[in-house]
Amino acid sequence: MKAKSIKGNSVEEIKTALSKILAEGLKPTLAIVFISVRQDRKAVIEVLRNQDMDVFGATSCGEFIDGHQSEGSIAILLLDISRENYAVLFEDAADSTIWEAGRRLSQAANQKFKNHSFILCSTGVNTKGEYLDGETVVQAIKTHSGDNIVFFGGQAGDDMTLAGTYVFTNEKETDYGLVAIVLDTDKVAMHGLANTGWKPMGISRTITKSKGNLVYTIDNKPAVEMYLKYLGSKDNPFDTSVGLMTDLSLQYPFIVERKSGEMVLRTPLSINKQEMALHMNIAMPEGTKFWFTMPPDFDIVDEVLGNAVKVKKDYQAEALLVFSCAGRINVLGPLVNSENEGLHNVWNTPMAGFFTYGEFGIDSKDNMEFHSGACSWVALKEK
Repeated sequence: MKAKSIKGNSVEEIKTALSKILAEGLKPTLAIVFISVRQDRKAVIEVLRNQDMDVFGATSCGEFIDGHQSEGSIAILLLDISRENYAVLFEDAADSTIWEAGRRLSQAANQKFKNHSFILCSTGVNTKGEYLDGETVVQAIKTHSGDNIVFFGGQAGDDMTLAGTYVFTNEKETDYGLVAIVLDTDKVAMHGLANTGWKPMGISRTITKSKGNLVYTIDNKPAVEMYLKYLGSKDNPFDTSVGLMTDLSLQYPFIVERKSGEMVLRTPLSINKQEMALHMNIAMPEGTKFWFTMPPDFDIVDEVLGNAVKVKKDYQAEALLVFSCAGRINVLGPLVNSENEGLHNVWNTPMAGFFTYGEFGIDSKDNMEFHSGACSWVALKEK
């Protein structure tokens, strides 16, 4: 596998950067595209398709390659990889369910390769304001590809507008569905990890009334009032719009402890005023134990990079992908660039990534999870 990363603030800049790479002799078969909704993604796809490249892409909340981070632009990782070792799969869930989309994706992958793994992107929120349930995606794929299946990726963003996210290939796109690169693991090695860094605060709490993604009471008290009090907000949820997703909740999610002892984050997306409930990104059944959180200390960057160094001791890489929660931008400030660039320096290989509305990846105990607030990275090498 040979890889190169390019960036641009327009279609013309991408054309220029691509022409330079092609002139140097790289013959990419696959383009991994992370692009702002403000850019003309169809024109970018056409540029890549004209060079006979397969396309895997998602819209973003900011994009980065090695040595550069931006918002509102285009980042592309170009891979010269044998087409016998991968396939790009696409599933639109608009007319079915996300479970069915995950099932169809898994079955197609099972038919393609005996042993496989995924690079996976889903949409985050569609143009109707509906959020895609990432945990259902994980469970559907594990059910139909086996509990040992490994995949890394993220939910598409839209520059924090919450107006509509997209995933796409050469020919298709959707605002509610999945796109995946299925890899033949007999031919392509994949190693990665998802880290969060948020810490539990105070005592554990219990969801005492919920339905689907709506949480009504916590410890038998109104969930909205309790959450706003925890945030220190003086807003009255009955008559004031609180921008949870854009202002607060990406920085202050909930911690849920799994049976394995590993912690995962769950994010309040908005306040449903009609129901006076918190609308969560993932359903939290009654009886769920959780903690409110404190944002990560700055040493979280050292933790992410330290874990990467440990993995690197046993493996080499030819390409690196990073899927980082959009909430890390506000929490870490300039250090978020140090985190992403630090991963590039650890692996010393071409990189591309984007800021997401949710992340897929294995945790430190090898559990395949859907995450909020995580930095999920994966290194690739053709055998």
